[in-house]
Amino acid sequence: MRRLRMRQDALVTSDTERSSAAIYRNVKAFTADPSRPWAPAFAVHGGRFLVAGCDEEVTAAAHAASEEVEEVDLGGGLVIPGIIDAHFHLTSTGESLQRVDLVRARSLDEIQGLVSAHAKANPNLHWVLGKSWLFDSVPGREPTAAMLDDVESTRPVLLDANDFHSTWVNSLALEALGITDSTPDPAGGRIARDASGRATGFLEETAAELAWAHLERETTSDRHRQHLLDAIAALHAVGVTTVIDMGLGPTSIETIAHAEAAGELDLRVVGHWLMSREGPTAQHLAQVSRAVELTHLHSSDQFRMAGIKFIVDGVIDGCTAHVAEPYTTGAMPDPIWDYEALAPVVAAADEAGIQVALHAIGDAAVKAALDAIENAYRVNGTGPSASGPNGVEGRRHRIEHIEYCDPADIPRFAQLGVTASMQPVHADPAIQDNWRAMLGPERSAHGFPAAALVASGARLVLGTDAPTAPFAPLPNLFIATTRRSALDPDLPPNEPKNALPLSDALAYATAHAAWSCFAEDRLGSIAPGRHADFVVVDPDVTESDPERLLDAAVLQTVVGGRSVYRKG
Repeated sequence: MRRLRMRQDALVTSDTERSSAAIYRNVKAFTADPSRPWAPAFAVHGGRFLVAGCDEEVTAAAHAASEEVEEVDLGGGLVIPGIIDAHFHLTSTGESLQRVDLVRARSLDEIQGLVSAHAKANPNLHWVLGKSWLFDSVPGREPTAAMLDDVESTRPVLLDANDFHSTWVNSLALEALGITDSTPDPAGGRIARDASGRATGFLEETAAELAWAHLERETTSDRHRQHLLDAIAALHAVGVTTVIDMGLGPTSIETIAHAEAAGELDLRVVGHWLMSREGPTAQHLAQVSRAVELTHLHSSDQFRMAGIKFIVDGVIDGCTAHVAEPYTTGAMPDPIWDYEALAPVVAAADEAGIQVALHAIGDAAVKAALDAIENAYRVNGTGPSASGPNGVEGRRHRIEHIEYCDPADIPRFAQLGVTASMQPVHADPAIQDNWRAMLGPERSAHGFPAAALVASGARLVLGTDAPTAPFAPLPNLFIATTRRSALDPDLPPNEPKNALPLSDALAYATAHAAWSCFAEDRLGSIAPGRHADFVVVDPDVTESDPERLLDAAVLQTVVGGRSVYRKG
């Protein structure tokens, strides 16, 4: 005889219960499945969705799958697929949770006050660390070591900019890093110097990576593990069940793999090896070979390596993004990866069948990235003219950020089958003053062209790029759908013509994100056979004012049919 258990207050939470089937009734489920976008019930068995639909078909499927069936009444609550953050940095986000957050500081005095308070509250820290300061909060946009020496002169201080493409250090930090006035600039980076040639304490792009590498070497494996676990817990609390990590190196790969082996990886991770710009083409090609090996070593549903990531250029705030016309400051920076260096490596990765992701923020960098992908198709006989796994469906190369793009290049995304990966949180009006000032009003009008990309037929996916920005997905969706600020909702919207409908934005953060990492048959939707990753949200943000996305609560997060977070 079949057994039926009724529960009104909880989801399936233990491994022993997962052998039974579970029916979730009295629910409004956004499935992200185009064949059935909404459902009043769904069933789970063995960690996967059986079906989503009416009560009768869900009941039949559950009883056909198991002798024991549990029923859960969700009280009419909203359920969405587990959020897939399409551009994330997992271990560095965990580390950043311990830093002082400077994004709301609007002057040097405020920055110094926050850093001083953090230093005093943490006397045992060897390094005083901060994050997310804004360029227009620093006099002349030129941070110096002396400004931080006034705050902390007994320990090294390191403060990453809001874009995490540059860092600001004090004199003791310069000394600890071994950076002197005569230290040469690394390829693709800059050690800022004053008129007399002295290092000022500001490090851009690959020069900042020197500091980050030093901190990584000083961090024990136990601390790396704790950073990872902290990030996972924080992500569960906001409804994220999968991240596409766009910057893995040996240490972070080892940390994630150990967590998986220990049964601690209650999050799905799709990784990309971060390419180093140092060295000649032969060394770059060797990195591609290593990335191919990693795709074979790590290929589970919990942790899978998918390809490689290039940082083609910098960022607009720091005037390091590669643009076709000078910034309003007159700056005209070179890319980190010029086309000549980029093209053969992209072609090699495409030939090897691994995914290529390219950070490209300025219009000239976006054009170079598209050109490199088009060249790879031409060289390898892949891409638009090919069918099967050699066609664009089988490639799914990506361009990350796309903050400013020549409108003439937007149709090329669809033509080349390139995924457009964007982070709406970077378009928050509260952090856009300096961004817009560096480009000027004419070019700023084309910023973050989400709706334009969709209208052209491009496949759009959404993420946050944490730790460069807050990682909570619901406020990120608020910005995507209103182009207003999650930090200060009273500010006027940022180019509202590029706002997205909420149901579409939800799909871009779930089903489309799953497709972008070759996981559409396993993740991203409440549909038969997919992993039972889902989130219960209150209130129903699909029927309330957009502002409710800012204060809506994640009541429960479920990964593979198992509850990993419950509010309270």
